[in-house]
Amino acid sequence: MADTPTPAYSVRIRVRIANEPGMLGRLAIAIGEVGGNISGLRGFEVKTATLDEDIVVNCTSTAHQEQVRTAIEGIDGIEIVEFEDRTFHMHEGGKIEVLPLAPVRDIEDLSMAYTPGVARVCMEIAKNPELAHRYTIKRNTVAIVSDGTAVLGLGDIGPEAAMPVMEGKALLFKHFAGVDAFPICLSTKDPDEIVETVLRLAPTFGGINLEDIAAPGAFDIEERLVDLMDIPVFHDDQHGTAIVTLAALENALKIVGKDMADLKIVVAGVGAAGVAVSKILMNAGAVNVVGCDRQGAVHTGREGLNKSKQWFAENTNPDKLSGSIAQVIPGADVFIGLSGPDLITRDDVISMAKDPIVFAMANPDPEIRPELIQDVAAVIATGRSDFPNQINNVLAFPGVFRGALDAGARKITENMKVAAATAIAETVRPEDLRADNIIPSVFDPDVVLSVARACAEAARADGVCRS
Repeated sequence: MADTPTPAYSVRIRVRIANEPGMLGRLAIAIGEVGGNISGLRGFEVKTATLDEDIVVNCTSTAHQEQVRTAIEGIDGIEIVEFEDRTFHMHEGGKIEVLPLAPVRDIEDLSMAYTPGVARVCMEIAKNPELAHRYTIKRNTVAIVSDGTAVLGLGDIGPEAAMPVMEGKALLFKHFAGVDAFPICLSTKDPDEIVETVLRLAPTFGGINLEDIAAPGAFDIEERLVDLMDIPVFHDDQHGTAIVTLAALENALKIVGKDMADLKIVVAGVGAAGVAVSKILMNAGAVNVVGCDRQGAVHTGREGLNKSKQWFAENTNPDKLSGSIAQVIPGADVFIGLSGPDLITRDDVISMAKDPIVFAMANPDPEIRPELIQDVAAVIATGRSDFPNQINNVLAFPGVFRGALDAGARKITENMKVAAATAIAETVRPEDLRADNIIPSVFDPDVVLSVARACAEAARADGVCRS
């Protein structure tokens, strides 16, 4: 259970309050005494013996929501009229819809949008398929493809349960970058079937965003699709996470005055995200990266490693450290968590080098609660929106695809990823850089524009754009 009230567990409560002195104060005190945080209160005017009031309360869990309800029900003169979980209410009926771009006001519009006029466009595309990028939704549409095997920090919950996340992704694509994205949740875990399905869907889309697919299958799927397709393929869990992590770390190092090449970095989680993050950090100059999975540190002496972990073992952990996270983290400058909740302790962070940097990025619950190490770590970041320094892929993927689509890129290159990271980091002005502000807000309008521009320029420089 979370320790800090969060909008993720917020409730809207409509209460009917007796028009008597002190009643609203009693309500607020009762909520506060059980740990609820009032975040919204509708303005009101009392004209009758009672008043109806909407109040928004952030809680820590569903059990905590019920504690708040019970506390309110115990007040004489206050009645609960409605009690609504705001997160579930937001998801009713889904979070996206399809809207037309072309008007159909009369027979002339109909004749152009559909038959007979549409046939002219069809024939031109038949003669030159590249025109689909100009005359269809392909120029601005991305498929968000998942099999539901690695959803957030929840694991293999299936394609139906993955839909709310993929819908949310589509919502963010549109909101932040104007990219039309559609969730495609597949009822198969077979990499061959996933690759075949995406290839068959390719004529409709201008890009493919792979999402929440478990390693090692995720690596194989991405590699094959990149080789087989002439549109951008981007596994956000890998590369989106890597881009934003690099951006955040570059700015964190400015705070503590350390260089990338001198760091000891411990990474918890050697799945898709962990491998991608480690690769981009090493490309940026990191030398000493130690990755840990459930069996401890990954090193060349371990047996039973899959293909991706074998590569990881051969290219990281130069001192061949072994053992658990607690055994390898002493002396580390940076901890990057990409695994699950409560993996490290306050004592682990105390054992790190001077001015430790802790990126506890597991969602929804981090590897360690920030409250536990505020006086120990020099810089703390998480994957959550209710703490400072949210390392959020939203900072990367909308702008990356916006830039790739605008440039007509056939693929997303390593230079495009690095350019995106640099653009994100530089969005934080030097005068605004501090320990609790190493990464820009996802609502900073400059982020998407800067990332899109940087990615488009890098794509052109790499020569991967359509003529």
